Amino acid sequence: MAVDYAVIVVYLAGMLAMGWWGMRRARSKSEFLVAGRRLGPAMYSGTMAAIVLGGASTIGGVGLGYQYGLSGAWMVFTIGLGLLALSVFFSARIARLKVYTVSEMLDLRYGGRAGMISGVVMWAYTLMLAVTSTIAYATIFDVLFDMNRTVAIVLGGSIVVAYSTLGGMWSITLTDMVQFVVKTIGVLLLLLPIAVVKAGGFSEMKAQLPTEYFDPLGIGGETIFTYVLIYTFGMLIGQDIWQRVFTAGSDRTAKWGGTVAGTYCLVYALAGAVIGTAAKVLYPKLGSADDAFATIVKDELPVGVRGLVLAAALAAVMSTSSGALIACATVANNDIWSRLRGAVRPGSDTADHDEVRGNRLFILVMGIAVICTAIALNDVVEALTVAYNLLVGGLLVPILGGLLWRRGTAQGALAAVAVGGIAVVGLMATYGILANEPVYYGLLASLAVYVIVSLATPATDAAVLTAWRERLAGRGTEDVPAPKKESVAR
Repeated sequence: MAVDYAVIVVYLAGMLAMGWWGMRRARSKSEFLVAGRRLGPAMYSGTMAAIVLGGASTIGGVGLGYQYGLSGAWMVFTIGLGLLALSVFFSARIARLKVYTVSEMLDLRYGGRAGMISGVVMWAYTLMLAVTSTIAYATIFDVLFDMNRTVAIVLGGSIVVAYSTLGGMWSITLTDMVQFVVKTIGVLLLLLPIAVVKAGGFSEMKAQLPTEYFDPLGIGGETIFTYVLIYTFGMLIGQDIWQRVFTAGSDRTAKWGGTVAGTYCLVYALAGAVIGTAAKVLYPKLGSADDAFATIVKDELPVGVRGLVLAAALAAVMSTSSGALIACATVANNDIWSRLRGAVRPGSDTADHDEVRGNRLFILVMGIAVICTAIALNDVVEALTVAYNLLVGGLLVPILGGLLWRRGTAQGALAAVAVGGIAVVGLMATYGILANEPVYYGLLASLAVYVIVSLATPATDAAVLTAWRERLAGRGTEDVPAPKKESVAR
């Protein structure tokens, strides 16, 4: 294992070194939070694929393949579909807005009254996403070093917090690009073919396993539909995803770079399911499906290759964790704290420096909170489900409505967030947190209220809509905060 350990240690040291290098580039708020909005197609595609394909997509995707066969690809497949939809239909407009958060977009569209409540919901979602990713370090480091759970979480979490705090989005972008390469080599080019060969090839896999393992819909239509609602729609509105869209250097980069990343996700989804299916042939009686990834890596891969594939698993977890962390800190600072203290952001160089320092402090504080929460919770599947249900049930309609429907109003948006959120919480209490009904009915309630209240209230002020159209067209998009309704009306 000495060679495997050396590979992991070099990888972790490289992550910290890139954090230090990124700190030298992050000298303004735009550089720190959105990498100066100037990523090219190659780097944009790689980093976008890295953030959406985390530990759940890698370890969890293989586990679903172990449990359901090829249809286990649907969870990650719907993530790829969501990224494709975002890239093709919305990313260019989102990038032209030149905002930092989803809530700032809502303020621009509805006149400065929808951001605070949406910021709180988005903060809860990004926090729990970061916590879930951080807990995954315990599984990986346990395989590597037989390490205590708390120590593993602190070690992995501290490395992510360190490089994210140092250089912000520049550091995260650089590390994500390396993580994308490591994941591609480790999972697609090494683990996938080795697993299939060890299992005897596809013919032997078909001979050893029931036919439903090769049924594309074997996981069940209702499960697939739920994945679409939660993950495909979640990709359209999550702050962690939008913040990467904001880094694109052009409309074309956002659209076509994201399309490449979404297509990569579809390939990655199928690869994970095939690896899991091969693991089912090799280890038919594992105690947990989620153990399939670690077991096949530990027992079937040669020295050195094993270290690289485990580094790929670490890369998957770190990319999602760092992306969720900076999103959580950005929302906490820009959408909640700044609004509470009524801060005015002047445009001087000194103000830029102070904003970098403030955002760096928020990443550090949120990072510590994430690590402590991860240590305290053994299983956050239910908490993450709550966050996703609130995100989709409360925010999907007002966000997409603002982008697609001119008649939507601030009152309709606020009512949709409140009713959708309350409906989701109430239905989870009735049906259970992991039930499908809460997100179904919560989303329908949010849509109905948004349409009814918007039609029953005065249309959005013409000056607000004019400013909104100007921003969508890419005019007047300096890096400034979203205007409040009063200033637009003048």
